[in-house]
Order: sequence, then C-alpha cells, then structure tokens
Amino acid sequence: MKNPACPKCDSLQVVKSGIINDRQRYRCKKCTYYFTVNKIGKGIDSYYVTKALQLYIEGISYREIERILGISHVSIMNWVKKYKIKAPEQTEYHPTYKILNHAELVEHLKNSSNLKGAGMMITELGDKYMMIKWTRFKD
Repeated sequence: MKNPACPKCDSLQVVKSGIINDRQRYRCKKCTYYFTVNKIGKGIDSYYVTKALQLYIEGISYREIERILGISHVSIMNWVKKYKIKAPEQTEYHPTYKILNHAELVEHLKNSSNLKGAGMMITELGDKYMMIKWTRFKD
C-alpha cells in the first residue's frame, strides 16, 4: 500500500511513525502533522440498504426489517435519517408480509382469492421473494 496524502496539507511526503490502536500512524514531512488512516469498517452492500429503505417506506417496522434482512435496526434508522426518508402516514391499511421461494409464490398466486381485497407488492429478496400485502382495517 502506498503512503496516504496528508489530510492537513495534501502532501504526499509522509513517513510511517509508529502504530496506535493497531492502526498505522503517519507523519507529514512538510507540515509535521501526525495522522492515522481511517478504518474502512464493515460496509453493507447497497442492495440491502435499498431493500431496507423500501421495506421501511412500505410500513414495516425497524425490528421486522432487522429480522428479515439480518441488518441492525440501528443501521436502518441511521439510513432513514441520512437519506431523509419519511414513511407515509398509514391509518387505513396494515402491511403484512410473507417470504416465499419461487414454487411457493407461484402456488400462492394461482389461487385467485389471494389476489382480491388488498394491494400487493412482490420484491426479490436474495434467492427468495417477499410478498407485501396491505389489508384495510375493518371498522
């Protein structure tokens, strides 16, 4: 790995200057600034970010999304804040969801009674499919 540029003066004249907290420390020869390189961290594939935000907009709670995708509900909350997502007010409809493989999905859609009385959305979820259905609250 090449030495990074100094974050203070953008100089490439940096030398290694020890290790702190298991991270390499550098010193800039030009401005004598000491710095470490940021940790890359555990990145989550943008596919899952998009799916989590879609599910949130559809009215599924943070904890339910966590159980479905296996991603921390706190991460989902942070993405909602970061991208300024607002879920629509839902007073008349309640979403329910099922996770089905291809054969189960085809069998479910063959029955015409499953297609009436509610809105439905089907989305890919890895190698399975998620069917979200909205039913109107009964008064």
